[in-house]
Amino acid sequence: MKLAIHKEPGSYSDRWIPFCESNGITYIIVDCFAPDIIERLKTVDCLMWHWHLADRGSLRFAKGLTAAIEQMGVKVFPSGDTAWHYDDKVAQKYLFEALQLPLIPSYVFYSKEKAVEWVNQTSFPKVFKLRGGAGSVNVSLANSRKEALRLVSKAFGSGFPVLNRKAILGDRVRHIQKQRSIGSIFKFMGSLARCFVPSMKERLSPRQVGYIYFQDFIPNNKHDTRLVVIGNRCIGLRRYCRGNDFRASGSGDFSYEREFFPDVVVSLAFECARKLKMQSVAFDFVERDGEFLLVEVSYCFSIGAAYDDCPGYWARDLEWINAPVDPQRFILEDLLETFASKSLALDTSGQ
Repeated sequence: MKLAIHKEPGSYSDRWIPFCESNGITYIIVDCFAPDIIERLKTVDCLMWHWHLADRGSLRFAKGLTAAIEQMGVKVFPSGDTAWHYDDKVAQKYLFEALQLPLIPSYVFYSKEKAVEWVNQTSFPKVFKLRGGAGSVNVSLANSRKEALRLVSKAFGSGFPVLNRKAILGDRVRHIQKQRSIGSIFKFMGSLARCFVPSMKERLSPRQVGYIYFQDFIPNNKHDTRLVVIGNRCIGLRRYCRGNDFRASGSGDFSYEREFFPDVVVSLAFECARKLKMQSVAFDFVERDGEFLLVEVSYCFSIGAAYDDCPGYWARDLEWINAPVDPQRFILEDLLETFASKSLALDTSGQ
């Protein structure tokens, strides 16, 4: 087996490369932005590329490149099934409904007239979302018909920027208040500057216009349940809502006690992952009258303490495994196991 890894500081490659080197796994470094990337991949079995929404450039072509590479017979992480709906909440709505997954009731409109008609008939509050964005920066609460109509007018008028910089700045302030450090202060200063001077990537990203997306607001949730399924492992963390806010994503406040994760929601995560055919998936659940409802999913998530601090994980039969957690290593181990199983099958058949 020969791997190709796209190296990017701060990405999963920071862990994949040392793992390969310490375990004698053959790999090459490639640049997925290079014009000859297809030619470079003709001699490998698998491409590992952690692309994500912070890099707007990769979002413009990663899904298309993945589809082309898979047509060559080269395995890819993330695969097409894993990532075609990444950073697209509207696509996820359609997918969850098609697979009959327990999605929070969600509504999308592509004309102002239909949206206004629905707003005038529905109840409030409702959660407004843009189709992309992480950390809840493009998520807000429409508490009244008037607020919803104002959002509708903007959605079918000037539209919304791809990033809500004011929301990001507010998050930086909260992080400073929670843990004052040189790093948090620098991040705050950077976000403040971006409120006035957007980055080149933001300037190249189109405004979000011509659609509007709402979800029902599920009250009385002071946290959400984040479950990450990688193969036959499920990792859990409870994410608490920010102060005086309904949003949990991006709060940075976690708990890991096993009693917070009943078997029913762990089983649900495994079942949803099976239906979605994803190599790696992070589920966000909220609870309504004892029922767990799906908010959204992502194939990737942050590297570091939030997940490394998990005391263990569940196996598919719900047995608890008290062992160190390293999601990026799990991803690579699963891929290696896939190739090992294929080689064993070929040896057994005498081919």
